[in-house]
Amino acid sequence: MLVDQFIVVAVFFFTIASLVFTNRRPAGIFGACTLVLLLTQQITFDNVLKNATNLGLVTLILLLLVSHSIDKTAFVKRLGRAIISASYTRSFIRMFAVTFGSSALLNNTAVVASLIGPIKQNTQHAPSKLLIPLSYAAILGGTVTLIGTSTNLIVDSFLIEHGHPGFAFFDFTLFGLTAGLLCGVLLFFMHPLLPELKGAKDNYASYLLEADVEADSELIGKTVEQNHLRNLPELFLIEVVRQNKVISPVSPNFTIQQDDKLIFTGNVQKLDNIEHIKGLTMFAEADGLLHDNLTEVIISNRAPIINKTLKEVGFRALFDAAVVAIRRDGESISGKIGELKLKAGDFLLLATGNDFQQRSNISKNFFVVSEQKMTRKLKPWQEYFTLAGFLGTIVLAAMSLVPLAVGLLFLTAALVLANVSSLADIKRSIPLNLMIVIIGALSLAAALENSGVISHLTESISPTLVQMHPIYALISVYLLTVLLTEFVTNNAAAALMFPFAYGMVIAMNLPVMPFALAVAFAASASFISPYGYQTNLLVFSASEYKFSHFIKMGLPISVLYSSVVLTLLNIVYF
Repeated sequence: MLVDQFIVVAVFFFTIASLVFTNRRPAGIFGACTLVLLLTQQITFDNVLKNATNLGLVTLILLLLVSHSIDKTAFVKRLGRAIISASYTRSFIRMFAVTFGSSALLNNTAVVASLIGPIKQNTQHAPSKLLIPLSYAAILGGTVTLIGTSTNLIVDSFLIEHGHPGFAFFDFTLFGLTAGLLCGVLLFFMHPLLPELKGAKDNYASYLLEADVEADSELIGKTVEQNHLRNLPELFLIEVVRQNKVISPVSPNFTIQQDDKLIFTGNVQKLDNIEHIKGLTMFAEADGLLHDNLTEVIISNRAPIINKTLKEVGFRALFDAAVVAIRRDGESISGKIGELKLKAGDFLLLATGNDFQQRSNISKNFFVVSEQKMTRKLKPWQEYFTLAGFLGTIVLAAMSLVPLAVGLLFLTAALVLANVSSLADIKRSIPLNLMIVIIGALSLAAALENSGVISHLTESISPTLVQMHPIYALISVYLLTVLLTEFVTNNAAAALMFPFAYGMVIAMNLPVMPFALAVAFAASASFISPYGYQTNLLVFSASEYKFSHFIKMGLPISVLYSSVVLTLLNIVYF
């Protein structure tokens, strides 16, 4: 073996060992890998720049930017509220259908993050009975289309890098849809094996929030249960104020009426889950001050406003601010926010006007703690524009009328012009860590091929490959990728295995498509470990699951999923 080949092989195995045995982030490992390859002259800087502009990578970045705008709409939030019912069967079917369908078009990690809250907070079923199925549904849904998961787009970028046209939008659909639905059925029948566990303790400070039921509210005339008000992520309906009378506790059969004031407690970062409900107006929203940024303050011990209510001091006019929420450590509070007597040490979350910072009385009354970024509520036309624009882009790409990257680029620009997104949002949403992983993986693949490691390996085993049936070669690639994805991330597994799969394709003179699909599907088949896929890690952190729970549920799912995918690949291509 030549010196260059020895260096590249050493870097390759060092990368795998670091991913498996250390807690370092994949971005840091692949970044170091790229720097070592540059330093040892196994790749050039031009190679890295070329990898950074890979079409698959650019498409993935644009897709994530658009997904950030879609997350602002009420689409997933409304679906999340409606998932849970008294029947576990109905709850499971709704959860699986919503998650599976949404993950086929949206970022599956974002879908799971949006639905964890309603599932954790539901009072009908133990969250642990639904959280692992939630993650698996998202993984399975992500394999149905090209854009369902970043793994598919990473493999697509490798195909394009090797001179192939890449995947069509629905190349995954036959395999992913069949395997996904069959695994969904198996998952339902296996649900008795799921443990009944308490949810993980939420780590946030609970504020008191107030919302008014307007005349046009969609809540009027329906019960709390019918309105799914008990399924709001990290927000709890604790009281209703009707005609100055406090009603607590609020039963599931309590009917909402016009002019009711709904009192919630919980995480203010989830405020947008209240805002998207039609006809429900936040206390500060009526003053027109509820924007993106909220200011958290503490009432000082010498503040003139102590022992007075917000109405008595004329809070809005006095400070050019409105109280969104209030928190009092060590003491529970209830009732209408405007009629609570303020105390020293109270935390107030303020929606502020332009004149707030210039008011001379701010320092006399408050200590400013921090600013909190909130998700801005979209106008109805902005929501329709966002969803219609995204679906239109997907349809045009699926019909091969407009390249997906081009459509997503124009949609991103249109969303900025429509004020759905902003340049600051785009800057925050750029997936820098994922970019480093993909660029590093492409660079490592280039080094493996340029140094002759792949050709040397395939020449060494070519006598065996020639005698091997293609399906056995495909199974070997698939199983090695599955094994790797359970120890490292799905994206890393796809990136590390594709060069070897491609070398096998060249050596055996076989079509590249079934092997590319095998790598993509196998890299997504992370059902057994909670660490191999981001959605597994999210639900693992949200409950008190143990590693053994994932093994018990994931092993049968992995076997069925793999059997279906490999069988269909054999039928279609061999």
